Amino acid sequence: MSKLWLSFSSIYGMLAVLLGAFGAHALKAQLSPDLLAVWKTANEYQFYHALALGLVGLLLRGAPDRAPDQALNAAGACFVIGVLVFCGSLYALALSNLRLLGAITPIGGLLFIAGWALLFYSVARR
Repeated sequence: MSKLWLSFSSIYGMLAVLLGAFGAHALKAQLSPDLLAVWKTANEYQFYHALALGLVGLLLRGAPDRAPDQALNAAGACFVIGVLVFCGSLYALALSNLRLLGAITPIGGLLFIAGWALLFYSVARR
């Protein structure tokens, strides 16, 4: 599973750079300052959780002789889905200005919190 999380980390990191550049250059003149701030929030959280996925992948790779760590794998899943829900809803909100999309965002935030809690649990019991 470490390869899966490292792959997501790389893809999410690459997309974060691309989306950040897109926001800074192509959207800067198109979006209001409020919506541009929403875009930047999505981009920051995508970066943070791309790095978190890399950490999950490295922690799993560093212990190949151990039984699979279900808490770490669950943390990875929470981060992957959290990015899709949290960041995806904010990117969509920024582009569409459909405020209803903001109602979905907290679900992604809860997934992020769960991912960090599972990461803590996994590290603390080692």
